[in-house]
Amino acid sequence: MYDYITISSLNDFIFCPYSIYLHNVYSGNEEELVHATPQTRGKAAHETIDQKTYSSRKDEIVGMSIYSNELGIAGKIDIYKAQEKLLIERKYKLETIYRGQIYQLWAEYFCMTEMGYEVEKLAFYAISTNKMFPVEIPTEEDKKELADFISKFQDFNLETPIPLNENKCRHCIYSNLCDKTELENVYT
Repeated sequence: MYDYITISSLNDFIFCPYSIYLHNVYSGNEEELVHATPQTRGKAAHETIDQKTYSSRKDEIVGMSIYSNELGIAGKIDIYKAQEKLLIERKYKLETIYRGQIYQLWAEYFCMTEMGYEVEKLAFYAISTNKMFPVEIPTEEDKKELADFISKFQDFNLETPIPLNENKCRHCIYSNLCDKTELENVYT
């Protein structure tokens, strides 16, 4: 059986591979114990997508499950506007677009196109500011970059030393529970 990587974990892996492990360890706990304000806001912002109540328009697909056999990834899209051939990834707040977020949107694009959907435009949408941030359609070179990154993800071993980044650790919701750092996160 083929193990698919969840698209949402691509950004998490870039942030800190160990955070994925901690997320799985603490996922059965009360969310209030491990979720910080950004996660709580993000989850609330995604409710209309997850419950498929964001739109009743027939030309908009919301919260659809997607996959790519070629890349070995699976997940869900936020919004696909069929008339515009526009794929949108929603974020509550977006001040900087990080590489992991780009990988997430590229992954959604490659899944959608492999599944037969026409996607000609990509964008992030920041809910807090009501702003759209267009993203270029990935090239074949970008696809190779994403595939190489997915290979690193697949080959990762928890025994591998993880270089600590003090700024990332301070913004990690798991830093107070992490055995790799003594830093407190900014959310306590």
